Amino acid sequence: MAKPMVLRLDSQQADFSEQLDKLLAWESVSNKEVNRTVEDILDRVKAEGDSAVVEYTNRFDRLSVSSMAELEFTQDDLNKALAGLPADQNNALRVAAQRVRDYHERQKGESWQYQDAEGTLLGQKVTPMDKAGLYVPGGKASYPSSVLMNAIPAHVAGVEELIMVVPTPDGEVNQLVLAAAALAGVSRAFAIGGAQAIAALAYGTETVPKVDKIVGPGNIFVATAKRAVFGTVGIDMIAGPSEILVICDGGTDPDWIAMDLFSQAEHDEDAQPILISPDADFLDKVSASIEKLLPTMERKAIIGRSLADRAALIKVANLEEAAKVNNRIAPEHLELSVEDPQALLPLIKHAGAIFMGRYTAEALGDYCAGPNHVLPTSGTARFSSPLGVYDFQKRSSLIMFSEDGASEMGKVASVLARGESLTAHARSAEYRIKD
Repeated sequence: MAKPMVLRLDSQQADFSEQLDKLLAWESVSNKEVNRTVEDILDRVKAEGDSAVVEYTNRFDRLSVSSMAELEFTQDDLNKALAGLPADQNNALRVAAQRVRDYHERQKGESWQYQDAEGTLLGQKVTPMDKAGLYVPGGKASYPSSVLMNAIPAHVAGVEELIMVVPTPDGEVNQLVLAAAALAGVSRAFAIGGAQAIAALAYGTETVPKVDKIVGPGNIFVATAKRAVFGTVGIDMIAGPSEILVICDGGTDPDWIAMDLFSQAEHDEDAQPILISPDADFLDKVSASIEKLLPTMERKAIIGRSLADRAALIKVANLEEAAKVNNRIAPEHLELSVEDPQALLPLIKHAGAIFMGRYTAEALGDYCAGPNHVLPTSGTARFSSPLGVYDFQKRSSLIMFSEDGASEMGKVASVLARGESLTAHARSAEYRIKD
């Protein structure tokens, strides 16, 4: 009997916990050589500005430009790209952009204030960042959906300037990416990528503005550079490979489930597709669907490697146990492909995005559902959230004591400060205490 393509696990097997840990283990491919290369690029761009960015761009993207002016797209370039799209692409992009905008409009934080009994004013002031940087993969791996998902929340938050960088290897410009930038409110756009683009955004150059936060996916050099500049600027996250976990009660077409698993497996060989079900016969049917459908896929080599190395079909006792396994995994994407997803939802504690019901393919969330597709990976959904408007807003505390309030709270602060042997703190508070 041939070995099944996808690992089969049962939650009742003695070594299930050990096998699950092994399945989930993933280490970044970053290494000392990558770190050294990135450090050199960051140092040179910080010191030399535009000239270093131009040199690295010519070297890595195989271009021959002499100045940053040749690497900047104008607003006219973005608008022409949008106007020049075929009607179906133009309409699809506009529908997706509007849905993403409508969803994120509901996330805007508001400032607030209140007064306590002594008349002290307390509150919170919500303010957008001044500038945000958006990294967009370029060349053959071009993602206009990433432009919408990263730029629109920043625009809704009220960010004044949104600076987009996108590499154009061999001069290959993706018109959909430029069109998405026009729709999403990008202020300036540059044909640069890699660690040099991250450095330009983090430190600023003669041409590229220094930003407050950098968001968007990239390769290992981009991820390593983002980690290195964190603290100088904010970043969204260091993302790992894409993940999908499907919980199914056995009532969904197995071909649908197989294709849902493929939809994330086709991203790259390290992507992780997992199916959990209490129905062993259904797992067999999905396995058969995988074998049947894989040869028909354009990216079958990538999907096949992902399935062989990182996928699993997991048998559990019931849906309650399925939820427990999910909470241990804390996946990026979770499909609840069950008869009553609302009943199962309260048991779900950790997931980046939850797709509910048999008709809700995760792929819809990647493009046009509305919620953000920038999600925590590698178990970080235990403590992280999807990218949103709140990532581009800052919160400042407001405190204004009345005379009576300063006197009363001064007594409290004095006691605590002296308990910490911080007498200047204590005396500063005591000066406001009324006799």
